[in-house]
Amino acid sequence: MYQELRARGAGSYEKAVVDLELDVDERERCRSELLDLGLIVPTGEKHASRLDAEGDAPGDAETDTVAVIDPEIALLRLLQREQQRLQEHLAEADRSYSALESLAGRFLRPGTLTKGTEVEVEVLTDYRRIQQVLEDMSHVVRHEEAMMHPGTLQREFPERVLERDRRQLDKGVRIRAIFNQRFVSVPEQAEYFRRKAEQGAEIRMSPVVPMNMVIADHHFALIPLDPSNPTLGAILARGAALVRSYLALYEYCWHTATPYGEVLNSEQGGDGLTEQQRAALRMLASGMKDEKIARSMGVSLRTVSRMLSEVMAELGASSRFEAGVRAARLGWLD
Repeated sequence: MYQELRARGAGSYEKAVVDLELDVDERERCRSELLDLGLIVPTGEKHASRLDAEGDAPGDAETDTVAVIDPEIALLRLLQREQQRLQEHLAEADRSYSALESLAGRFLRPGTLTKGTEVEVEVLTDYRRIQQVLEDMSHVVRHEEAMMHPGTLQREFPERVLERDRRQLDKGVRIRAIFNQRFVSVPEQAEYFRRKAEQGAEIRMSPVVPMNMVIADHHFALIPLDPSNPTLGAILARGAALVRSYLALYEYCWHTATPYGEVLNSEQGGDGLTEQQRAALRMLASGMKDEKIARSMGVSLRTVSRMLSEVMAELGASSRFEAGVRAARLGWLD
């Protein structure tokens, strides 16, 4: 059709349709496509096309007579129109980004907490919300993520955590993690530790891990609502002024833990106690009940009773109080 019209110059579109023997559907399809591409324009009081860059509308009087436009000119008009659309889309995207950045800044951007003085605390009781926060933190962290877990990964699939670690390590984020050393003897957990370390995460083991904790870039901390009952929910703390306190606790636990890969000292030391027995003895001396000692160490009440009985036997004490006194005199609690 275009070739036929180009050969005729300005003329009747309907006459060309008749000469080419087009049916009604072909007639409308050809006219619509040629108008959309700017290859023809209706002739009337105003010459225009559907790609008129200024008016964005067809001519005032779409008559049967059309004028044929050179392909080069039509292409330039098409490019101008697409350029204008692209600029409009970019402007809209920029407005959307600014709005989202403003919202995200309030919840997961350290830059909005100026000079380390502003803090925010959010209580999370929905498990799905907690998982979403962990995902969000993994996306915004830029420098370091530090975490510790007293128990196993009960509800979160290890593969998901490893993938999250891989994504962060690829960005150059430092990952540190502290786990209870008793899980080294659990095959599934041992395999998880091995894979996590092979990816580049720094892992340390400790006989006592006080609570679940995740700290991102020294600006965000996710801690349990109740350390003795992690199922109750979590607290998301934002702001360096508040997170610094949690980070200090984490650094203490980190420096007292044993690097993964080193042989854990499970043999008897100079005082005749294992690391777990020493930890249980210190907590007993601080006045902690057996239930709390068990939760802190991630072991059963029976295991705590057995360890303390072994400590008493080692000290030659007939009661726990006497064991604490003798341990203090010997300097075992230092």
